[in-house]
Amino acid sequence: MAIDIGGTGLKATVLDPAGREEHERVRIPTTFPCPPDKLVADLAGLVEPLPPYDRVSVGFPGVVRRGRIRTAPAFVTVAGLGSKVDHDLVAAWADVDLAGALAKRLGKPVQVANDADVQGAGAVKGEGIELVITLGTGVGSAVFDDGKLALHLELAHHPIKTDETYNDYLGDAARKKVGAKRWNKRVAKAIGLLDLLITPDAILIGGGNAQKITADLGPKVSLVDNDDGLLGGIKLWDGAGME
Repeated sequence: MAIDIGGTGLKATVLDPAGREEHERVRIPTTFPCPPDKLVADLAGLVEPLPPYDRVSVGFPGVVRRGRIRTAPAFVTVAGLGSKVDHDLVAAWADVDLAGALAKRLGKPVQVANDADVQGAGAVKGEGIELVITLGTGVGSAVFDDGKLALHLELAHHPIKTDETYNDYLGDAARKKVGAKRWNKRVAKAIGLLDLLITPDAILIGGGNAQKITADLGPKVSLVDNDDGLLGGIKLWDGAGME
C-alpha cells in the first residue's frame, strides 16, 4: 500500500509488484490541527476500504530519518503551512516514530520517507544527476545520482530572497496571491538558480501545481505525473537508497 501525506490531502492506493493500482485511490482532506495520533487515526480510516496488502510505503512532507520525523512544517501549525505555529504541536511531532506508529495501527511493516524523495524515486530515469522539485502547498526537493537518492534538500526553508523562502516564493499561497503570470516568472527564476547551483543533467517537476506551469523552463526540465508520489513508494522496499 502506498500513502501520500500532503498539506491539503491524504491519498492512498494498493499497488501490485509492477506498480499497477489494484484499487481506485482514496483521498480525504488533511484537517488541522493535526498531531501525530490524529494523523495516524485519519490514515487508518482512509485505508479501510482498500484491498489486502503486505507492506506500506509512506511519503511525508518533512525531513524523515529511518522512519522518524525530524521536521513537520505543516503539521506543527494550527491550520496548515503558513499559519501560526503551535508550540505544543512542535513538541508532539518532535522525533515521532511515524513508521512505528503506523505499523502498530495497521499491523503491517511500514517505511516512511520524505514525499519529494518518494515522488522522485518513482519519476527519475536513473541516468546521471536528476533534480526533483515538487510544487504544491509548499516546495519539495531531492537529488538523485544514477537513480539513487544522493541528497535530500530542504529548499522549502532556504531563502531565495532576503525575506522570502522558496515556500514563501513558490508555494500555493504565493501562486494565489500574485497570480499565474507572476508565479510562472518566479518558477522560471527559481529553476534557473537551482540549475546553476546543482548543475543537474535533468530537472523533474511534480506536485499539484506542476500542471499550472506555462513558462518555458528549458530543455532540461520535464513535468512528471503526480502518480509518481504513490508509485515511487515501491522503491522504499527495493534498495533505492532512500534511507
